[in-house]
Amino acid sequence: MELGLYTFADVGTDPVTGHSVGPAERLRNLVEEIELADQLGLDFFGLGEHHRPDYAASAPAVALAAAALRTKNIRLSSAVSVLSSDDPIRVFQQFATLDNLSQGRAEIMAGRGSFVESFPLFGYELSDYDTLFAEKLEMLIALNEGEFFSWPGGKHTPKVDARGVYPRPFQDKLPLWIAVGGTPQSVARAAMLGLPLALAIIGGEPHRFAPLFKLYREAAVKFGRDPAALKTSINVHGFVAETSQEAIDTAYPPHSDVMNRIGRERGWGPSSKAQFEASAGKLGANFAGSPAEVTDKILANYEIFGFDRFVIQMAIGVMDHSKLMKAIELFGTKVAPEVRKATSRETETQPVPADA
Repeated sequence: MELGLYTFADVGTDPVTGHSVGPAERLRNLVEEIELADQLGLDFFGLGEHHRPDYAASAPAVALAAAALRTKNIRLSSAVSVLSSDDPIRVFQQFATLDNLSQGRAEIMAGRGSFVESFPLFGYELSDYDTLFAEKLEMLIALNEGEFFSWPGGKHTPKVDARGVYPRPFQDKLPLWIAVGGTPQSVARAAMLGLPLALAIIGGEPHRFAPLFKLYREAAVKFGRDPAALKTSINVHGFVAETSQEAIDTAYPPHSDVMNRIGRERGWGPSSKAQFEASAGKLGANFAGSPAEVTDKILANYEIFGFDRFVIQMAIGVMDHSKLMKAIELFGTKVAPEVRKATSRETETQPVPADA
């Protein structure tokens, strides 16, 4: 199993210390976090695109390129690229450039976007939310196929006649994942296109999302694809500290600051620490806890989903950089080895097919 981290690079005021963190400080800290994750042997780091004053990651490929030159092994990805409001050619070129800088460690995680600020910013209509993504995703897939690109044009994209698109990736093709938040149609689309699926689970009880993975694998068969060849991931919220209480006490203030701010925009009620603690329980979607608790929870969900990758967002809101670095250290040195040991042991004990 691959294990990794993702973030949106939050900026603003630390609700605990009152320290104000601007884009310059947050982006420098971000590169340090990615560098540490690489040194600890984690597999993946994702950076989510947003166009709001509370996030510094409006151009994920640029920040990831800075990290590429200070890392050796970790895969670097958007999480997600809001493809609907971007130009697929530019997205491809940016991540192909990142792929060359990192010598084959770039990925694109494409999504429709749960925030909509980029649509009016770049001149798109929200009424085209679905068709924009479908058309631009098809275009991005075609760009990845070869050097010379032809495109018939569509409602949202121009015609292109046999033009070269450069640079080409260091890899044969850029790995392209589809990120979904629970929409069955999006899950089925990923299966139809034969693309890996990343499922965001940030609320409720994770086991209730299991039917989406079942749908994904069944749809793959329906569309003539081998479900065993399609990778899956779950992307969650959480935090790792020496004790469960320390994890909750550290993560809750910035987490609630973010969720209550977004909640006021979307009509959600305010969150409480009791709710946060409940969500960190065995059946909840919050992976905040001690290394042993987080390990057990990952393995319990692995039994439910059978995913290939687990990615945790620990930097939710503005928090002390040293505490976040410590959480990454614990995830890399305490959680990851135990998860890998348990899952590799399970793989080794799988029965060998009679026709093998």
